[in-house]
Formats: sequence, C-alpha cells, structure tokens
Amino acid sequence: MRLMHSYPYFAALGLLGLLGLAPAAIAEESTSSPLPTPLTRPEMKQYLEAMKQRKPRIPLPELTAEERAQLGDRETNYEGRLRTHYLPEGDSGNVTLGGGRPGGPSGTVPAAPARTLPSRTSRPSDPNMTLDYKFKVALFWIVSRTNNCQYCLGHQESKLLRAGMSEDEIAALDFDWKQFTPAEQAAFALARKLTLAPHEISDADIDEVRKHFTDPQILEMVISVAGNNSINRWKEGVGVPQSEGGGGFGRRSEAANDSPPAQVEAHSYLTPTSEKYQTTVSLVAPLFIDEATGEATRKTVERRPELEPRIAVEKALEATRTRQPRLPLLSEQAAREALQEAAPDGPLPNWMRLLAHFPQTGKQLVTRLQNADERGDLSPLLKAQVAWIVARQDRAWYAAGLAQQRLRTLGQTDEQIYALDSSWDSFSPTERALFTVARKLATTPVVLTDDDVALAVKLAGPRDVVQLVSYTTGRAAFNRITLAAGLPLEK
Repeated sequence: MRLMHSYPYFAALGLLGLLGLAPAAIAEESTSSPLPTPLTRPEMKQYLEAMKQRKPRIPLPELTAEERAQLGDRETNYEGRLRTHYLPEGDSGNVTLGGGRPGGPSGTVPAAPARTLPSRTSRPSDPNMTLDYKFKVALFWIVSRTNNCQYCLGHQESKLLRAGMSEDEIAALDFDWKQFTPAEQAAFALARKLTLAPHEISDADIDEVRKHFTDPQILEMVISVAGNNSINRWKEGVGVPQSEGGGGFGRRSEAANDSPPAQVEAHSYLTPTSEKYQTTVSLVAPLFIDEATGEATRKTVERRPELEPRIAVEKALEATRTRQPRLPLLSEQAAREALQEAAPDGPLPNWMRLLAHFPQTGKQLVTRLQNADERGDLSPLLKAQVAWIVARQDRAWYAAGLAQQRLRTLGQTDEQIYALDSSWDSFSPTERALFTVARKLATTPVVLTDDDVALAVKLAGPRDVVQLVSYTTGRAAFNRITLAAGLPLEK
C-alpha cells in the first residue's frame, strides 16, 4: 500500500520516523497517490507543517517586470495570481459565505431554538444569520478533517485559537464530542455526514438538529458547511501551499480589549499536544481499517457507491418531483423582494426560494451560481456534463434533474446523458481528463492526485482546469444545500 504523497519535505520534518516508515518508502512516493490521512493529533500537526512546502499543481506564466512592480510583496501569492490569470473577473475560486453573528461573547451554541449567539471575532454577516462565529469555525474544522484538507485545517485551528479555544478543546473536536453540548454534537454529526456522505442525508438527520436549532439556523448551518466543502475542494484541487503564517496559528485574539490583531509571523504548527491526545486516533476522519490487523491505516477513504442503473435514476428523479421540502421555502413574492436584481425573469426555482431566506448571503450565492453557468471559457455543454457527473456522485437528485434539463436544452439525448455514468470511452481524452478531475473532487477531494491534474493541464491547458475546479466547487456546495433541504424538482 502506498501511503506517501509526492511531498519530499516530509523527511526533513521527521515525519518518516513519526510514521514508522523506512527510507525505502520514499522510493515509492508517487504523484499518483492520494494524500494520506493523519491518524493522531501530533501526526496531523506534522502534515499541517509540511503543507508549507507543498508544490502547487497549476503552472503560472513568468512574471513580467511590470507585473513584479505592480505586485510587490504579493508576487509569490500563488492563489492570487492563479485567480488573476485564469478565472473570470469576480470568481474567487470557491463559494464563500457569511461568518457568524458579530457583537458579543462567543463559545456556545443555542440551547433554545431562537437564541442568537454572536462573536467578536467575526466578519459582518447576513442580518438574518444568528449562529456563533466560533461554532461555525468548529464546523469548518470538522468538514476539513473529514475531507483531509490540511490547508483548511491549519487555518481553522488558527481561527479557533484566536476565538478563545484551548489546544485541548480543539483536540476534542477530533476525539471526544462528549465534551460539547448536545446541540453542538448534533450539528457536528450533520456537518460530517453532509461532507462525507451527502447521499445518505435523511429526514431523521434534519429532525435531530431541529431539536436544538430553528429551521433558519439549520439552513444557515447547511449553507456554511456547503461553503466549507467548496473551499476544501478549491484548495486541494489547485494545490495551494500553506503560508508561513498559516493563518496566524498560535496567535490568540485581542478581542477582549478590542485591540487589532498582531501582525502574522512565521510559525510552526508543531506545538505541544496533551498526553491524553498523543496517541488517540481520530473519530472524525474517515479511516481505512486493515482487515488483517483490525488497525486504522492512513489510506484515503472514498465513500461513494457504484452508480445506479438508468431505470433507478429515472425513478429517483420522478420521486424528487413530488416530495415535500425538509426546510421551508419563501413565497415567490417574498423571494423576489429578498433577491432583488439577482432574481431572474420567469418562475423562481425552488433553490432560489430557499436561499432567499438570507437577503445578503442568498443574493450573493444566487449571483455566484448563475455567473458560474454563464461566464468563463468552459463551454455550456461541458459545464452541464460536469454538473450531471458531480450530482450523480452525490445522489443530489434535484441538482441532477436540473443538469438533465440543461443537457436536453443543449441538444443532448438521454443516451448521451447516461453515457456520462459509464466508462467515458466515447469521449475524447481531454474530456475524460476533465471529467476525472470533477468526479474525484466531487467525492473526496484528496483522492484527486497530482497526476490527474497534470494530465488535465497537459490536454486542456491550465485556464480550463482552474475554471473546471472552480465550477466543480460550486456544484459540490449546491448539491449539499439542495440535498439537505430535500428540494422538490420543478415539474
């Protein structure tokens, strides 16, 4: 079993000794292997530190003298340059959503459904959003641990420390949910399931969190977790290295006296871990268990069942047309008033009536999703094909139904649509390479390997690959929102 990714700097950090791997294992390191999953907290910190030396996946053109002068200290900002060179104007590369409610103490979640819990360490948010910032960052941590997105894990650790959580409290997110309230535990479970197995979300999952949260709070939670999944896929898809500051790990907030935060400096993630968490194995990360030993391994887990046959898909799509939504929708008139200029002509689709509960965040998200379909260099057909592929992986039947309608509008027959569920032999090498990137990102982002991206870049070019990654991240978020809400498909 290959456990190592193409990160030669692991040896420099002493990770070989930590993992008990012989030097010969380096000879096996392969750009075709997924990033392994750290089992313990000390191990995880080693991986977070190693991300500072990550090799970006997307090639960038050489800087001109004029660009160097304009960028100054920012010339080494890989992600910023990536967006500038390859993404349409206004596309950030992922679905980012509002933070928690500002203006008061943080650290708890609602004990009663209608309670509002703000935080000082927060960006301004949608006026209708009430969940605590620190609580939502904890959800982001759980999403990132489930997806094994080590870049995002590092940043959420930093945010939680600045929001006042201790090292042991953060560790408990991975090992001991009993230290948290029943409301938090229910929310953590929903975030993990919506990340790892969105196709398994049921009425019971929403009913469980409804014991502690109002429907608008559940929707806020779902939108936030969907956005977290989008960001994980963007960072992993294009291979963003961790910054030396890494989000300011270890730098606590000055919120108590409202002082501005200190300047971010280089730091190490290799901080002390309590003895009780030194060898404890993660309960959040999906783990591959060796059948012979019964022990957890670092092998990446991809949990999606085989695609259903066409007849089963058609039954599922038909059932989606008649189901009742799990979360309420605004009326057409109220949704239009909330979305304003973002509302298109004609009847509003159910997903817009859902997002319109949040006039600021909902409008932004509606605009982003519409722009993703209408702007950029990828063809409308390729986007519709990717929307179908990603929706099928997630069993997001509402999203699959919309993708099917778009494909038919573009002249595709049902035989051509369902060919996307098969081996892709009828498609060109370039299409197959792009489809592979989208499918792997849709399931578990770290199963996308360096070789997968390199092949797509070679055949389609870096611009198309970056825009494909960005588009796929939006579809992953859309799927989770519409799945959790149980939206009925418009007839």
